[in-house]
Amino acid sequence: MGCYMGVVTKHYQHVLALAFAIKEINENPQILSNISLGFHIYDSYFNAKWTYHNTMQLISSSERFVPNYKCKLQNNLIAVIGAVDSQTSLHVATLLDIYKIPQLIYGSAPVMNDKTPGLPYYQMAPNENLQYVGIRSLLLHFRWTWIGILTMEDDNAERFVQTVSPLFSEKGICFAFIERLPMLTFITQFYDLLKKAARIRDKIMRSTANVLVAYGESYSMVALRWLPYLSGEVTKGKVWIMTAQMELNAVVYQRIWVIEMFHGALAFTIHSKDPPGFHHFVKSIKPSSTAADGFIREFWQQAFGCVFLTPTLDETEDSICTGEEKLENLPGPFFEMSMTGHSYNIYNAVHAVAHALHDMFSSRLHHKGMTDRRELKFHNQQVWQLHHFLRGVSLNNNAGEKVSFDQNGELVTGFDVINWIISSNQSFHRVKVGGMDPQAPPQQALIISENTITWNSWFNQVQPISLCNAYCYPGYSKKVKEGEPFCCYNCTPCPEGKISEHDDMNDCYKCPDEYYPNKNQDSCIPRDRSFLSYKEPLGICLACFSLSFSLITAVVLGTFMRHHETPIVKANNRNLSYTLLISLLLCFLSALLFIGQPGKVICLLRQTAFGLIFSVAVSCVLAKTITVVLAFMATKPGSRMKKWVGRSLANSIVLSCSLIQASICTVWLATSPPFPDVDIHSAVEEIVVECNEGSITMFYCVLSYMGFLASISITVAFLARKLPASFNEAKLITFSMLVFCSVWLSFVPTYLSTKGKYMVAVEIFSILSSGVGLLCCIFFPKCYIIVLKPALNNREQLIKTKK
Repeated sequence: MGCYMGVVTKHYQHVLALAFAIKEINENPQILSNISLGFHIYDSYFNAKWTYHNTMQLISSSERFVPNYKCKLQNNLIAVIGAVDSQTSLHVATLLDIYKIPQLIYGSAPVMNDKTPGLPYYQMAPNENLQYVGIRSLLLHFRWTWIGILTMEDDNAERFVQTVSPLFSEKGICFAFIERLPMLTFITQFYDLLKKAARIRDKIMRSTANVLVAYGESYSMVALRWLPYLSGEVTKGKVWIMTAQMELNAVVYQRIWVIEMFHGALAFTIHSKDPPGFHHFVKSIKPSSTAADGFIREFWQQAFGCVFLTPTLDETEDSICTGEEKLENLPGPFFEMSMTGHSYNIYNAVHAVAHALHDMFSSRLHHKGMTDRRELKFHNQQVWQLHHFLRGVSLNNNAGEKVSFDQNGELVTGFDVINWIISSNQSFHRVKVGGMDPQAPPQQALIISENTITWNSWFNQVQPISLCNAYCYPGYSKKVKEGEPFCCYNCTPCPEGKISEHDDMNDCYKCPDEYYPNKNQDSCIPRDRSFLSYKEPLGICLACFSLSFSLITAVVLGTFMRHHETPIVKANNRNLSYTLLISLLLCFLSALLFIGQPGKVICLLRQTAFGLIFSVAVSCVLAKTITVVLAFMATKPGSRMKKWVGRSLANSIVLSCSLIQASICTVWLATSPPFPDVDIHSAVEEIVVECNEGSITMFYCVLSYMGFLASISITVAFLARKLPASFNEAKLITFSMLVFCSVWLSFVPTYLSTKGKYMVAVEIFSILSSGVGLLCCIFFPKCYIIVLKPALNNREQLIKTKK
């Protein structure tokens, strides 16, 4: 409810700041020598009619209300300083624009959509856009995303809402409510407005938003102080964020009203600093010493709650004003000894006008070559010329701070962030906790010292939280609730394989390839690089088996070579036996290529060496089988097969079959060779280091060809298993090839169903087991005879046994 009934005594400091600045200028011989500045003060009463009337009086003769007419040269209007509210400033600007008289606005700038560089007003307060960015930065700093907005019902407030709504929303801040307190225009509306304000007050108190941004003019605080008295509900603590034009003030009937509701508020205020001597100047103010001050007696009575005795009033029940009361004893809402932001703007405005006027005089003297300043008459100057010098003014005031305007006619300055501290005895003081630097980048413009902030006692000195709902902790993501503001959401766990590391993340995301989610899905853990290593039990066992079987094969080969002249070694081509044993030895050793971290050369050799060596072994078995068949057929009378029996046939079979496999491997290596690779998908917690086969088709071509040779060998051996020949190996070959084929037939599905290093282990196991099958089934029976039954290892004995 915007109401303004009574005198806001705090505004009297504005008068004192103006008088103090004029006094400083007139006492300074370096500025406007032989020229004195004076001033007139008019009250607009926040009424358009009185504003226009008083503005016309300023531009008229002091004796008569006649616009455009002046009868005295020493009373010249050079500039207007005002006002504290934007609407009054707008009314003044419309008239001053006609005369091009500059207006220096110390309150908020009026809403003007057609502002041009020539419009005669200068803004002593910082640009409000800087304040909006500062409020947003403050909200984000404390992670307050669920806020309320309270404004007065006027054009400036509507502009504020329209500006901050998209500005805040784009950073994830949304509004629990936006309420506008109506302005009091007629006294008959007073009780209706109180009811409406009470509803707004209840809505604020019931809201879950703990942060409330209040926007208004200087007098808006008078209306806000009504809120605790408008309903019987408990007054909850809120973090009030006040905009720069609002001050904690009061009118006389609010003298004893409590103000704890605003304890801990954060206020953006216009940067100010006490000039030297101002405090002493204020302390020296007495009603008896300033007879020309038409405001002091009214101020004194309102501020101290007393009355001055007059001839018409010789008795009263009220306390009597002695004139010796001390201003420093007044409570903060009624008067402050330190210069407020508005007063500091007035002080700087006076100095800006004085220096601009001084520069204008100096420029005219320079051009006309005058040496005696006393010859200069102000009426020879045109007021509109002052604009040029005001725009370019740059000075250091007596407080040691720079005063200058930018190209838009706005003072280059920032905001202070003030913490309002209200004690139990209703005393009030300000603590500076930060500020906005207009020269800094937007992300660094706000400086805040949160450790120095005193929060409202409702929050027990714990930083308040203002959220629509609780944070979504790491491991969860936000899911917007349908039909509610985007700040209101549910928290859903991250899906499998994704994480969220921070609070309130909009979505979960996957870890980089070299990491995997932890159990709580709130961080990524580095993945181990996995391969079949010599350092792990599985790798050690397979390597030991490979070496053991290689050693056994070498022993068998040595045994055969030592007894190479015996019939059992000579049977079925001993050179084929040697070749087969050597290939088996290499097969067992090739298994070692699959253990350890694969490199480029290892990947090239793994499958090609395995395929080629096993092809030689199976070719030898096939050659042995065909040799048995041909040997039996050659024993028949008149058979022509004798010419086919011999070493040349067996060698041809081994060589031709091996060359075909070698050709397949060569094409593989030439077109799409294997290469080292990593598999990031097979295991969650590991990165599998493996050999990519390059062309999987060629890999299965190698296996298929090896299976083709094995199928021919087992077929021929099965057909020749009952042939009546000495040392017939067909039975042994049949059984060995059954083992071989069984191993490799089971290898394919097992290989395809395993991942990572276990896939490699399956292939090693298949290599070892198939090799052991060939070694045991073909060579162990012969070694048994050679070593343990040497008596059977002769032709006569075998023939006799056969007969």
